[in-house]
Amino acid sequence: MTKETLKDFLEEKVDLYNNPNFIETDPIQIPHNYSLKEDIEIAGFLAATIAWGNRKMIINNAKKFMDALGNAPYDFVMNHSEKELSRLDSFVHRTFNSIDAITFIKALKNIYINHEGLETVFSSYAKPDSLQSSISEFKKIFFEIPHHNRTTKHISDPLNNSAAKRINMFLRWMIRKDNKGVDLGIWKNISPASLSCPLDVHSGNVARKMGLLSRKQNDAKALFELDTNLRKLDTNDPVKYDFALFGLGVFEKF
Repeated sequence: MTKETLKDFLEEKVDLYNNPNFIETDPIQIPHNYSLKEDIEIAGFLAATIAWGNRKMIINNAKKFMDALGNAPYDFVMNHSEKELSRLDSFVHRTFNSIDAITFIKALKNIYINHEGLETVFSSYAKPDSLQSSISEFKKIFFEIPHHNRTTKHISDPLNNSAAKRINMFLRWMIRKDNKGVDLGIWKNISPASLSCPLDVHSGNVARKMGLLSRKQNDAKALFELDTNLRKLDTNDPVKYDFALFGLGVFEKF
């Protein structure tokens, strides 16, 4: 398949899946329930954090998480009492439990009080062609509060060779703005050109079949290889092809 043929094929699949119908089957529906910027980014961050496993279970548990926050995530983060944190005592999604959930709420409060919010943290360390070092710095800041060591595994570090799928997905949600109705694009200080593909089993397998990825492991080195090849197809918006890779893998069993 020539580069032009591959690009045309992937563009066709992007158009097929990058539309509002995609939202109802995806965790991105959680931040779409809100209009306040801070509510959107907190809901998106928490939903993306637990986005592994069965998609229906992810969505259901993300809704339960939001319910525990009174469906006002920013207000809860900023104004919760210790008693109100007990609403999260029974929360669990796979290995993410109530200890992790409560730590995340406290860490988010610290981000907004002492670091001017999520967008500011990521944009402060962003590079024109990559957000991977920015993710690593974000993790350091996020866990500067007292925390259990077990909770740190729920934010990946690309500099430790992780593909950081979930946080790259969150960043796609916040930064991409193409007016197709799926990605929210509420962050204005980071270019979509610096985004990385949320690399998982589905997108990785399809990318290998398409000749976009040769490395067998889904790690940071594989992500760099995939990003490099996707940027050759579209320098300004390489991560739009995530819709094609994911759709081909999950919906078409490519």
